[in-house]
Amino acid sequence: MKINVFNTFVGLTLILGLFASCKDKPKNGRTDTYSSGTIKFVSDESFSPIIDEQREIFEFVYPKAKLVPIYTNELDGVNMLMKEQVYLAVTSRNFTDKEVANLEARRFQPIAIPLAFDGLALIVNNSNPDTIISVNDIKQILSGKVAKWKALYPNSKLDSIEVAFDNKQSSTVHYCVDSLLGGKPINSPNIYAVDKSAEVIDFVEKHPNAIGIIGSNWLNDKRDTTNVTFKRNIRVMGVSRIHPATVESSWKPYQYYLWNGNYPLVRTIYALLNDPRHGLPWGFANFMSADSRGQRIFFKAGLLPYRGNMTVREVSVSDE
Repeated sequence: MKINVFNTFVGLTLILGLFASCKDKPKNGRTDTYSSGTIKFVSDESFSPIIDEQREIFEFVYPKAKLVPIYTNELDGVNMLMKEQVYLAVTSRNFTDKEVANLEARRFQPIAIPLAFDGLALIVNNSNPDTIISVNDIKQILSGKVAKWKALYPNSKLDSIEVAFDNKQSSTVHYCVDSLLGGKPINSPNIYAVDKSAEVIDFVEKHPNAIGIIGSNWLNDKRDTTNVTFKRNIRVMGVSRIHPATVESSWKPYQYYLWNGNYPLVRTIYALLNDPRHGLPWGFANFMSADSRGQRIFFKAGLLPYRGNMTVREVSVSDE
């Protein structure tokens, strides 16, 4: 009789244990923790170089973690987040009020964590001698009101202005539409949307009439540890809030000019989270935003870290 009771007790214990383990297992099959497991996340393609570096360092620090990036345009990336296909998206915008309301109605708690500041850079072919431009000029080009280089620079020997973007649905396009054109569509007669940010640089290299619009993180010359030079196969334009632009009023997207507000085309990079589990997406986002190593990676890539301390030094230059 004792044996039967014992066997019954063991049987009940095993059943309860199995029930508890099934209950604890998440419905979506996720088993990741703050610093371990495997997850996919999405990022705007224009940030791929810096996000790849962040991912590599994070996986080195946390060897039990595996991050699988999906690089796409900003629109598709946010849609994936909203559909719970991923739980982390790196973008250049915050959640909209409509997106927050949608997620909260489904009992989610969306969080946007600022990571860094990126300058939107304008690049031209090496043969183009005109390298300063005003914000007003940019608006005129994008709206289609100015289509020839001579309309901006009377002495220019170039003809039609060819504008190159990385992708029709990219964060770069959205910034120009929302921040420069007040929500109106881009209407330039010679718009070229390639596929990736690297292809914008290639396009500008091959087309003397071109002007490319691209995230400044793509322009940092890796040979320069001081982050004060850009890739040398194109020229970066100085941008002025004042019209017409002058050399004195125009600034390039160096970190210091992002920091002091001189450079006018600045966007914030966000980690958008929709992760009720508070697992690996949270761990990676916090590494990029709060960990000194993550913020240092942004700095070394030529961006302005959101929480980094900026040290400014005066340098004396000798004429000798």
